[in-house]
Amino acid sequence: MTALRGRLAAASTASWCLCAAMLAAALAVPEPGHAQQAQTQGEARVIVTGEGSVSAAPDHARIRSGVTVRGKTAKEATDANSKLMAAVTTALVNAGIEQKDIQTSRFSVQPIYESTDTHAPAKLTGFSVSNQVTVTIRQIGKVGEILDRLVAAGATDAGDVEFLHSNLSETLDAARAAAVADARRKAEIYAHAAGVTLGAVAWITEESGYMPRVASGAPRVMAMDGGVPISAGEDTLRVRITVGFDIAR
Repeated sequence: MTALRGRLAAASTASWCLCAAMLAAALAVPEPGHAQQAQTQGEARVIVTGEGSVSAAPDHARIRSGVTVRGKTAKEATDANSKLMAAVTTALVNAGIEQKDIQTSRFSVQPIYESTDTHAPAKLTGFSVSNQVTVTIRQIGKVGEILDRLVAAGATDAGDVEFLHSNLSETLDAARAAAVADARRKAEIYAHAAGVTLGAVAWITEESGYMPRVASGAPRVMAMDGGVPISAGEDTLRVRITVGFDIAR
């Protein structure tokens, strides 16, 4: 009996020790959140934004033009529209625009309903046919002349002039370099004020969605000899980045 009690006591003591060891191990392992927080706090960095811009003149343009015609029947309106659009296309080609740069952007046939009595239902009185094209003008100096030709050919819609850059990404490279320099300048100011030494660049992100903006300045008149005066001006292209700098140890 005495031997049995001894074995039971020894087993109880071993179980208690095992439980205590497991509890200690559990307390020694940090929670995932705490481990991540400690790791993040150890990665000391100076994070700033940088901005850069460059002014550049556009080198080509895009305009939208077309014809909208009404007729008593859909066929009558379509035939009249097609005749005028043929004249518009011929005018573009004669102005030096290649066929590949003339693209139909919209064609529609819409019924026209009119009512002279507010208490009576509207009646079908005709159809409206619209044919719109997008035209790319490689010679930017001919924008005014081409608009003149379109109107003379019978275009009822002509405008929405958009000035563009052929090598937008390459043009933006100067703005990118300026943005990096701006970010480093700011980071050095913060590092000096905080009493630390700025280290290497850890990462850079560039914000997307930048768009050319028309800047004020001396415009250039694109059309001469009495043509429609169109000014291209210059675009200010902007880049915004976020940069993380390490802190030197």
